[in-house]
Amino acid sequence: MIEHSKSVRMGIKKALMVVDMPHNTYRNSKEALKNAKKILSKTRCDAVKLEGGKKIYEIIKILVKNKIPVMGHLGLLPQSDKTFRFKGKKKLERDGIINDSKLLEKAGVFSIVLECVESSLAKFVTQNLKVPTIGIGASKYCDGQILVFDDLIGLNPINYRFVKKYANIRNEISKAVSNYSKEVRKIKFPNKNNSY
Repeated sequence: MIEHSKSVRMGIKKALMVVDMPHNTYRNSKEALKNAKKILSKTRCDAVKLEGGKKIYEIIKILVKNKIPVMGHLGLLPQSDKTFRFKGKKKLERDGIINDSKLLEKAGVFSIVLECVESSLAKFVTQNLKVPTIGIGASKYCDGQILVFDDLIGLNPINYRFVKKYANIRNEISKAVSNYSKEVRKIKFPNKNNSY
């Protein structure tokens, strides 16, 4: 995450840069503080993001107390969930996300990502928090939206329901590679114009 984030930092002019803390880098407060400080100093990011609710409540409080801005993440937790499915259909799950969102806000997060959360639940959480929610597959009712760039440009072959592809770069890349390969085999490339 640090190496990728250093590259991102070089390209950012105005945007808020939030870096995911990788799974198992915040198992306890001491480890979380050490790793968050390392991420902040090496990447010059603006904040870190942690996945989870009540299990990391105390950890988030410690980070915030140490002036480390934290973004929360609820619903589908891609770093640790074993299956990819939307969250909030069952009452127990809904209640858990509602309670966790309130806890994260109380712990001091400045915003919360809601990933693959059922629409009415995302709306309820957004309306009942003071901090903004950022949705990814969590309806138009969130305060902001995320769409992974590879999904946006059609590079990812998997079609998730919440993804809208604004281009199909995967097809263009496949065509280009196929045409290149054919021309090399037929000795059409490189030609005179491509040689010194």
